Amino acid sequence: MSEALKLAEISYKNNDVPIGAVVVLNNEIVGSGYNRKELLKDASEHAEIMALKNAAKHLETYHLEDCEMFVTLEPCAMCAGAIINFRLKKVYIGAKNPRFGCCGSNLNLLSHDFNHKTEVEFNILEEECSKILSSFFSSIREKK
Repeated sequence: MSEALKLAEISYKNNDVPIGAVVVLNNEIVGSGYNRKELLKDASEHAEIMALKNAAKHLETYHLEDCEMFVTLEPCAMCAGAIINFRLKKVYIGAKNPRFGCCGSNLNLLSHDFNHKTEVEFNILEEECSKILSSFFSSIREKK
């Protein structure tokens, strides 16, 4: 999760919501990503999507059933859908997302009876993951 937090810092510096994600296989990072929605003016440029695509490219397959993801904020519906389609084994989540979270806070798409189920574990470095988000949104409010 510490590597995902480092990636979230990049998003923060780019004035994007600070979210970072890494995909891991056998304790090795095979894909990484950070939120780039504002930077690229593209609503689909989420950390999780970037990390999944990078892992699939690196491993030359989208079947990532032996891989795990570490992500600083609970994934939204779009990212939860991508996690299902890439068939991740497990997702470790830093902070819950009470507004948009779809891995347990509002909905849990990852446990639904689709073609694949992904395990979820919350509260991995929760304090650190929450702190960077709080800091970011405080700075946004101060600018208004």
